[in-house]
Amino acid sequence: MNTRRASKFAFVLAIVALIAGLSACDQIGQLLLPAPPQMDELSGEIPIGVVVALTGRFANDVGIPMHIGFELARQEINHSGLLGGAKITFITEDDQSVSSVEAFNKLIHQDGVSAITGLAISDQAVHSFPIAQENGVVAFSSVSSASGLSAIGDFIFRAGLTIDILNPSGVRITQEKLGYTKAAILFDESDLYSTSSYGGFIAALAENSVEVVTTETFQSGDTDFSTQLTRIMEANPEAIFVATLPPEMPLILTQGRELGIPDSVPFILPEIAIEQVAAAGPAAEGVITFIGWSSLAATPGNQAFIENYRAASGTEPNAWAAQSYATLHILAAAIANAQSTDSTAIRDALANTTDMDTILGQFSFDEVGDAVYDPQILIVKDGEFAVFE
Repeated sequence: MNTRRASKFAFVLAIVALIAGLSACDQIGQLLLPAPPQMDELSGEIPIGVVVALTGRFANDVGIPMHIGFELARQEINHSGLLGGAKITFITEDDQSVSSVEAFNKLIHQDGVSAITGLAISDQAVHSFPIAQENGVVAFSSVSSASGLSAIGDFIFRAGLTIDILNPSGVRITQEKLGYTKAAILFDESDLYSTSSYGGFIAALAENSVEVVTTETFQSGDTDFSTQLTRIMEANPEAIFVATLPPEMPLILTQGRELGIPDSVPFILPEIAIEQVAAAGPAAEGVITFIGWSSLAATPGNQAFIENYRAASGTEPNAWAAQSYATLHILAAAIANAQSTDSTAIRDALANTTDMDTILGQFSFDEVGDAVYDPQILIVKDGEFAVFE
């Protein structure tokens, strides 16, 4: 194990130790958890598979915040009595040390779990979801948001808003407010989420009578975007839409402003988090995002979640932490409603989730298992997110 990887594992272990020492927050339990039903059938441990990036390029910004969010929720649920005498335990797999396919096969065939959560990256989900479906095991992703993945089967659910919700509403609202008529698009052609988001941009921009003056592409892991950004600048767009995963976001923003793209031309990046804003520094000023969670939202338990996350990690939560936290609460409520750890019973209870109060807002699933709640549209001001209005 190299030094960098070892340090990340050490960080994860330190965070988990911190969380384990916390008392669960009664305020959140009262707000988010239904009154405990009579639980004659649930006892002992309920193992849940958790597939997250604890190492690799998605660890710091995505996987570790997800893991902290899951752990905070687990402590609260186990303290609440929601599951009677039963307690949730985690069997955690690092999807950057093994493939998500290997992780799913181990969790299903060796560990015998009824439900697996985590799984941030859509490129991994598209290969792992069919394994869960074929084996009748619930796969409940807290983050992946490419179009169409939940339709793989009736055991598949997602808590992150898909680009089918985020992009149309975000384009409509920002275009009405800013009045742009010409846009450029830059996207990662090697990544499923990014290509899906690109398709969502194209449809939404056409629906709002916005001309796409140029489209530029790159590959995951690229670090020099100067050629693409120069061509974008020469096309003279009034807004620049970017579809990419977190590691490339700060580089694109920084290089774009350094090349001379004026501040009057906004970069619009769905699902950018505070870590990428901080990494981009002044270049992130004015960035607009469409996302599923905001620290500014007055949703039940949101501020208490933020305070507990800060106490546990010494950092600010991002949307991936919040969505993972909410995901485990939703899954636990389904287990409680099913009064069973049978995967089919959990699936049916999840499918019937309607208007559940969460830190994401009132949460429901649509007919294919995708999340339904109100998206957040934010703008970066003075290095922080503010409501776009």
